[in-house]
Amino acid sequence: MEPAAVITCPNCGATNPPHAALCARCSFALQTAPPPPPFSNGADNALSSLIPYKNSAALIAYYLGVFSIIPVLGFFMAVAAVILGIKGLRFARERPEARGKTHALVGIIAGGVIGVIHVVLTVLFVFTLTSSRLP
Repeated sequence: MEPAAVITCPNCGATNPPHAALCARCSFALQTAPPPPPFSNGADNALSSLIPYKNSAALIAYYLGVFSIIPVLGFFMAVAAVILGIKGLRFARERPEARGKTHALVGIIAGGVIGVIHVVLTVLFVFTLTSSRLP
């Protein structure tokens, strides 16, 4: 009988050291890798409480609301932030495990406030242009 410290290759019958992953003669896999840990569904994951990756509408609304401060394009981002924020808020209320209420609210508030600021600045700009041309 072979000592327990030696692994016999089931493919070619060669003896190999106890911790060998591949057979020295035929390169057959001697030891299988342990199975990967089970994938977490994210319910208790700390990351899901910070980034609501299950509620993409709320997450996109948040970023659009923040970046809506960009001139010209910002108005369109603000409108999209409000729309997606409302959609994300509804999704978070229907499925609490998805989270994202705060991100959706930030998108709605930032998009609404910055969108109004864009409109006011545009009206003021147009008003000053037209008033300077009057005789």
